[in-house]
Amino acid sequence: MPRSVAAYLSDILDACHAIDAVLSGVGLDTYLEQRSIRSSVEREFIIIGEAVASIRRTRPELAERISDARVIVGFRNVLTHDYAAVDDEAVYGVATEDLSLLKRECNELLEQVEGAS
Repeated sequence: MPRSVAAYLSDILDACHAIDAVLSGVGLDTYLEQRSIRSSVEREFIIIGEAVASIRRTRPELAERISDARVIVGFRNVLTHDYAAVDDEAVYGVATEDLSLLKRECNELLEQVEGAS
């Protein structure tokens, strides 16, 4: 049985919160020096990208309400398949500057999807 859109949205939100937690108090210099932190953040972004890709396949009309959904999936593909091209400073920037919008949009979608159930 396929997973529900609510499950994918919850996965995205959980991954966002995990990124926030691991980066709490971590500046760019520490991020660049600590492979374990970078790996953790990248893994959560891979989960986010997979979940967004799944929503795009199953409920494209909802995926359209996630800003830059296509870019998020592309980011996941780079992290997964082209590790040599990963720009650690860019990943840090996305993690510290762009997640709040994704969290807000996914929270709104989750409330809508759960309210329709």
